[in-house]
Amino acid sequence: MIDPRILRDDPDRVRAAQAKRGLADAVVDTALAADAARRAAIGEFEAKRAQQKQLGKQIPQAQGEEKQALLAQTKTLAAEVKAAEAAQGEAEEAWRAALLSIPNLADEQTPAGGEDDFVVLETVGTPRDFAAEGFEPRDHVELGRLLGAIDLDRGAKVSGSRFYFLTGVGAELELALVNLAMEQAREVGFTQVIAPSMVKPRAMDGTGFLGQAADDVYRIEGQDMYLVGTSEVPMAAYHSDEILDGASLPLRYAAFSPCFRKEAGSHGKDTKGIIRVHWFDKVEMFVYTTPEEAVAEHQRLLEWEKMFLDKLELAYQVIDVAAGDLGLSAIRKFDCEAWIPTQGKYRELTSTSNCTEFQTRRLDTRARYAAGAAAGEGSGGSGTEVGPVATLNGTLCAMTRTIVAILETHQQADGSVRVPKALQKWMGREVLEPLEPARG
Repeated sequence: MIDPRILRDDPDRVRAAQAKRGLADAVVDTALAADAARRAAIGEFEAKRAQQKQLGKQIPQAQGEEKQALLAQTKTLAAEVKAAEAAQGEAEEAWRAALLSIPNLADEQTPAGGEDDFVVLETVGTPRDFAAEGFEPRDHVELGRLLGAIDLDRGAKVSGSRFYFLTGVGAELELALVNLAMEQAREVGFTQVIAPSMVKPRAMDGTGFLGQAADDVYRIEGQDMYLVGTSEVPMAAYHSDEILDGASLPLRYAAFSPCFRKEAGSHGKDTKGIIRVHWFDKVEMFVYTTPEEAVAEHQRLLEWEKMFLDKLELAYQVIDVAAGDLGLSAIRKFDCEAWIPTQGKYRELTSTSNCTEFQTRRLDTRARYAAGAAAGEGSGGSGTEVGPVATLNGTLCAMTRTIVAILETHQQADGSVRVPKALQKWMGREVLEPLEPARG
């Protein structure tokens, strides 16, 4: 959640952030009113409790009718205290709910607007000119069939639409990508993790995925559990309710997990192939760091994503995502979009978001710093203070879309596909050969 002090001290900043996302600012007034009601409820409860304590001191000294009157008053006051305590609890819940409804405050550098208002920051590489090479590129569906790499028909038969089997070299290609991603992550200092794909509601809510993204989340019927759409969720909850050692930050994790998404609202979009599916595997980078280092860490995550795409020899562009297209938790997000030849456009392969303290406030993750080393929130002992922690996430490799980009970019006229050099040691070959002659 956002820092309550910002809401109280600078509500116009919150209103401006809402406008940048294209959202109404009524939530700001609702939250301020809830805060005022909460403070009033706390004051009322504390006043009643003080009165009750004072009365309790008088009773032992009273006699006869005076004592009976005080006892009667005590009974009445006890009921009032109980009611005031309940009212305070309700006010606290209303305040928290109002605060949770406000997205993180978009960064000043984040472009305003919606999905189409992104800014291109950089273009890397040049898309292949297949016409100059004398052949029409095949899409990944046809290439997957020729190579025996993707089986969509049996995926639909077994699990329904937007499911698939990766077979033969398709399965080998995913495993090679996982190995390459984990190798790079290890080399730059990440701890490798295999993360659970089922989490409790608090993990989902704590990361903001039960807010605007709730319709895209799978809930396990009959259990209070959810399937994650990204390992960002379990990794954000990994250190929940903990006070970390500030000297150990940053903590960098590279987590592999299956990811599940309903793809709500995508009816009619990318219905062919494996670009938009209900399940895919992913290696996700997740970082805990100090608030002061979050912006620099965000740039590092982007550079690591670009490094990986360069190894795959793909043409891509980097975009600064507009505020209205940010997730609930992010203040700024960069996407790397690879060129997909048969679509004639760039499509998202990776993204990296700076979530500042938004998730750690919800999940109660803090750090103990040396005094003066961070903006503290309270004493943590002699010479130390407990302060906030920032989180960031970044996709290193989302398998299905990456496979699409590799197959279409590196295809050859005969239906074979050249294996990028960085993957060859994992694939054990330089070229993926078709199982049957290509037509046309």
